[in-house]
Amino acid sequence: MVEAWALIDEGRVVDAQDSRRIVPWWSFTKTVLAAAALALVRGELLGLDKPLPGKPYTLRHLLQHRSGLTNYGGFRAYHEAVDRGDDPWPVPELLDRLDAGRLRYPAGEGWDYSNIGYLFVARLIEATADAELGEALQRLVLKPLGIAGARVARTRADLETVTMGSAEGYHPGWVYHGLLVGPVEDAALLLDRLLGGDLLPSDLKREMLTPFVVPGPLPERPWAIPGYGLGVMTGETTGGIGVAGHTGGGPGSTIAAYRDMKMGSARTAAFFRTDEDQAQTEEGAFALLRG
Repeated sequence: MVEAWALIDEGRVVDAQDSRRIVPWWSFTKTVLAAAALALVRGELLGLDKPLPGKPYTLRHLLQHRSGLTNYGGFRAYHEAVDRGDDPWPVPELLDRLDAGRLRYPAGEGWDYSNIGYLFVARLIEATADAELGEALQRLVLKPLGIAGARVARTRADLETVTMGSAEGYHPGWVYHGLLVGPVEDAALLLDRLLGGDLLPSDLKREMLTPFVVPGPLPERPWAIPGYGLGVMTGETTGGIGVAGHTGGGPGSTIAAYRDMKMGSARTAAFFRTDEDQAQTEEGAFALLRG
């Protein structure tokens, strides 16, 4: 099993193992998508609380998994197709298979993790920025934060230099909202600069970090009070620290990138493992933050 990590304190790497290894960021990509969407809100190109055209949900609902949209995470046919090594379904076929037009609850009246919601966020970013997703993320988030090693993977060939664990041959198109890949260290630096810097004004950063508290603790996960903000998992760990960031997992590996939100702290960690146990990967990141 491969493990790689980076701990950032006061803006510099103070502890690392194999931290330049290029890995899939999985759902940590959602944090970057949220940052891009909020950058467009900052520029008054998107509204956070205005219903999307012809839809009952807002950008806030999408970013916080409160839109009522379904998810493909529990869809057996999806996982069977991934396991067979199939090419991804076209988006219209995915939405049809999931009956995605039918909301599972009225927007804003529940919470349910939804990759479909973030597919719509990615499309909204592309349309508003008038650029394909990779270019839009570079312009809105990656370049302003000085992150040079991350990119969107679109084909199997794009993963040839990426540590995929047991998922060699995986097609990144199965991550419908887009899959960022990059060095472990860059994931930590991005989160550190996003939450500790001025890419977003203080009011939008406050909105990003304000959680909808979900029922907890999470079974077998190191969360005492779990919550979800706008593209960030945020709450209190079982080790007694408040954190914000995101865990990501897919076939063959997991990654967890979190910042210690204690007043005066400037510590951010990213931890990667070629193992699908998200709890162990989270605990690796939280242990680095505890020092």
